[in-house]
Amino acid sequence: MKRWLTATLLGLGLALAQGKVTVWTHFGGPELEWLKAQAKAYEKTSGVRVEVVEVPFGDIKQKFILGAPQGQAADLIVSIPHDWLGEMAQAGVLEPMDKYVTQAYLSDLQGVALEAFTFGGKLFGLPAFAESVALIYNKKYVKEPPKTWDEFLKLAQGLTKGNTFGFLYNIGDPYFNFGFFKAFGAENVFAKDAKGNLDPSKLLLGGEVGEKALQFIKDLRYRYNLVPEGVDYGVADGAFKDGALAMILNGPWALGDYKKAKIDFGIAPFPTPPGAKAPWGPFLGVQGVVVNAYSKNKTAAVNFAKTLVTGKNLVSFNQAGGRIPVSKSAVKTLEKDPVVAGFAQVFPLGTPMPNIPEMGKVWGPWGNAINLAIQKPDSNVKKIVEDMVAEIKKAIGR
Repeated sequence: MKRWLTATLLGLGLALAQGKVTVWTHFGGPELEWLKAQAKAYEKTSGVRVEVVEVPFGDIKQKFILGAPQGQAADLIVSIPHDWLGEMAQAGVLEPMDKYVTQAYLSDLQGVALEAFTFGGKLFGLPAFAESVALIYNKKYVKEPPKTWDEFLKLAQGLTKGNTFGFLYNIGDPYFNFGFFKAFGAENVFAKDAKGNLDPSKLLLGGEVGEKALQFIKDLRYRYNLVPEGVDYGVADGAFKDGALAMILNGPWALGDYKKAKIDFGIAPFPTPPGAKAPWGPFLGVQGVVVNAYSKNKTAAVNFAKTLVTGKNLVSFNQAGGRIPVSKSAVKTLEKDPVVAGFAQVFPLGTPMPNIPEMGKVWGPWGNAINLAIQKPDSNVKKIVEDMVAEIKKAIGR
């Protein structure tokens, strides 16, 4: 009896010492069930209780930034988009992960995803899945995706007739257009400093790069007659779902509806635009797991985060909700999945959206410039770009 009581007290003491890990998540449906199943599995192997709390996506960032220093935030979040990283790291609420992970562990994660979760030279989270736009094509019209601009243009123009369109996309949105800026020479929105950090004083969207990219976008409307006035995300997406559109620039978030609409689609990179310096490459949005710098159960929280971001578990996460993993081994396991295989070709071409707070000042002027350029055939692209650059520099105080 005494021995049993001693063992029980020791076990209880161990459980109390290990404490509880709280997780905030915006997941719902099968993805939430996946996370809860992972939490139970971790509890079983570690003895650490894991509580999963649902928090609306729009509330998580500010609630975490304000609550963490007061001891009123979760031990980890599953998951955040990487472009929140700069603001959260500067607020001091994220635990740097470098000392917790080995090179062998990191080698399974795509380099572009690790770059996305790096801020100020430190890794502030474990990237799990990603998204970007790609050329999505309806196989009813396009048997093989075009590999060159000439092939693309011939297809797109040839299929624009009667009640069908060859190519449409959300032409006024900078996010959908970054790939063209990259093709004409902008490696990112900002250049990097000597330490490899994004430098908001070095904007790359202006000058000849900006003029050529804007001119190309304008040409899609007025020279190539592909994207008429009035086309936005809803119009393009609706046309593809209705089977009236051959090719669209869109992301994995749209694929569920395309499947429901019984569209037989394929995924490929957009061909290099004419006169471009480099291949087209989209903005990459990466989501991952971050740990609270103020957590009282940091080691347990980090270990649970690492458990989630493994090739095996990201395969099951993909099967739960269809998200595309950034684990190389997971992609290999899922190589027969056409969505994973398609975006696996596109992600390495991509550039992570800037994760520094100054990026918030760029979207408005950038979007205004694109919309001014495509407003009329004789728009002054050079002047529009100059005004955009001046407005962005003024907004970020550079």
